[in-house]
Amino acid sequence: MFTRLALAAALATAPVAAVADWTLDKSHTAIVFEVSHLGFSNTTGFFTEFDADIDFDPDNLEATEVTFTIATDSVNTLWAARDAHVKAADFLDVANFPEITFVTTNVEATSDTTANVTGNLTIKGVTNEETFMATVNNIGPNPFNPSVQIAGFTLTGEVDRTDYGITFAAPAVGAVLPVKINAEITN
Repeated sequence: MFTRLALAAALATAPVAAVADWTLDKSHTAIVFEVSHLGFSNTTGFFTEFDADIDFDPDNLEATEVTFTIATDSVNTLWAARDAHVKAADFLDVANFPEITFVTTNVEATSDTTANVTGNLTIKGVTNEETFMATVNNIGPNPFNPSVQIAGFTLTGEVDRTDYGITFAAPAVGAVLPVKINAEITN
């Protein structure tokens, strides 16, 4: 089973309850995406405001439930004029759609340290099923406070923005965006 092989050593030093609420450590979490610009370069963007409700049991990965919420107005591509355009109706339309949400529907272990995380992604009022590959980086006690458990993950996937009605300049400005989420949660 997923955790018996990969996580037994990390969990041996501190007990972890069954499915429990975990807290997203926003200071150690990043949501990053890339967009191809005319095929010449990739523009990197990220979101600075987000939160999650997380039910997680390291001994039963498949029982994981996550609702992730991103504030669309927090998009940052490191260029103010571009950010203003991305926030406008051509792209995220933050005035009418202030949040992007992802709600898990299935978590399936694919190896000792990986899983497919499937859920409903909603952007601009359009919901589609998306699957991200999750890698467990580590689970164990916080070295500065062993009574606190930490779990770290990296999730990767691709989102086709045209599936959400964001068609401006596609495909010259990339339609398929690679997404990477580095996340830490604590219990």
